[in-house]
Amino acid sequence: MKRIFIIGYAALLFASVSYAQESTPAPPPVEQQVPGRQLGASQSTPPAQAVVPVPVPIAPPKPNGPVQKSLVRITATSVEPDYRAPWNAGGLQRGVGAGFVISGNRIMTNAHVVANSRYITVERDGDPNKYPATVQFIANDCDLALITVPAPDFFKNMLPLKFGGIPTLESTVSAYGYPIGGERMSVTTGIVSRVDFQLYTHSSVDQHLAIQISAQINPGNSGGPVMQDAKVVGVAFQGYSGDVAQGVAYMIPTPVINRFLKDISNGHYDEYPDLAITYAKLQNPAQRKFLGLKDDDRGVLVSSVVAAGPSDGILRPGDVLLAIDGHPIASDANVDVEGERAQFDEVVERKFKGDSVKFDILRDKQPATVTIKLYKPWPYSIQGHSYDVRPRYVLYGGLLFQPLNLDMLEAYRTSDLRLRHFFEYFTVEQIYLQHPDVIVLSNILPDPINTYLAPYRGAIVDEVNGKKIRTLDELAQAFAQGPNQLVIRMIGDGPPLVLDRNKVESARERIKTRYNVAKEQNLEERPASGAPVQANKT
Repeated sequence: MKRIFIIGYAALLFASVSYAQESTPAPPPVEQQVPGRQLGASQSTPPAQAVVPVPVPIAPPKPNGPVQKSLVRITATSVEPDYRAPWNAGGLQRGVGAGFVISGNRIMTNAHVVANSRYITVERDGDPNKYPATVQFIANDCDLALITVPAPDFFKNMLPLKFGGIPTLESTVSAYGYPIGGERMSVTTGIVSRVDFQLYTHSSVDQHLAIQISAQINPGNSGGPVMQDAKVVGVAFQGYSGDVAQGVAYMIPTPVINRFLKDISNGHYDEYPDLAITYAKLQNPAQRKFLGLKDDDRGVLVSSVVAAGPSDGILRPGDVLLAIDGHPIASDANVDVEGERAQFDEVVERKFKGDSVKFDILRDKQPATVTIKLYKPWPYSIQGHSYDVRPRYVLYGGLLFQPLNLDMLEAYRTSDLRLRHFFEYFTVEQIYLQHPDVIVLSNILPDPINTYLAPYRGAIVDEVNGKKIRTLDELAQAFAQGPNQLVIRMIGDGPPLVLDRNKVESARERIKTRYNVAKEQNLEERPASGAPVQANKT
């Protein structure tokens, strides 16, 4: 996996070169030295051969206007859930980021700047006060958020920024924000080097359009605007660590920003829909001939269809997708959208929950047209990070049972191949049909009643007393209503795990006291205290 880091809790790092040039007189032209000639040698060069001084170009001062009147510094105090001891409140963290004012007295920033936050303050240029702020909307799948400041005079004299389009390759952009090690605004300038789909590392599962820029964006500088011609063309949010690539950073482009703003216009964020299919490119001539395709470089092959997704029952494995909403799909899966080539997923990216998309397909060598009503399939959620929710768990007899998800997997850093398989193929192999929750015995709080149960750590629960266990709720009910002897069978070979209810009950208070367990189970992924309602999954 590529080592991509999130520029967590920061604004963009910028050098103040342009401002230094603005306040410092330009140096006099320096005469270039003729190769091989030493200083102080006699000047015998004929006048016709004299070297003409070349003036040093100076960037125009403040090409994007008074950005200080739009930029803010955000300080967020957050609580990170503790998946190894989920009954605890979690670890307290503090981070600094940037944001910028847009229309409607709103401040745009990155979701990862304010995710899991409990208290947020905002500072503006020339004002020593720190103003409490609240999260209005947060979109963890595209790393954007809107916050506002209740103070009535905060937005007075502040200038909302306007949005531009997608900048062209090799054009110059400027990134504004607050670097680590300082509290004043800074700016860096670079060029646009790539426009492509990228993994958004805040969720670690969503891929959206992103723009690669050479402007320096360092840890602690997320959320600031990237500007061109006095308009926002992106929000800086992530980059590669220094030992992977130098000078490679990414910004969220305006199509993603505009989609977020349109999605929340009804007062709720519905997240990105997904077709929930996998497909293969059809660039091999022999394969195309076998499928009955013309020699026109069109079409991609549907490999699988997720049963919990909107395409189930409409598309089938083996279908060839020829066009989407009238856009011909090339054999490399690209389409032309507004004069730009992009993966055909971009057409779906610009739609919303409840919208429809139309495909022209070839099925069994016969043309057909199908329409799909879009929504976000729930199985993908376990493969991404969750924010502003409490971990679900059941603690019984010192045995901690948790549903498998990315946060739990990263907390334990397990290398168990069975767990990795269930996680990686949860959606593709439709494991969720039999196991909506993949329940793992993730940890054991040592006690005399579980002394010899360590070999079961990391195992996946299959059934209790002969009853299949599909969800964490069913496991909790099995423990609460079962007989005196609980026989827990795990997936795979090996003897069952057996618990004596009477011994478990006698040890409950002892285990709770010893390990400071406030609550033995949490079955709902409800918001943590103070979390914005918009962060919940729908």
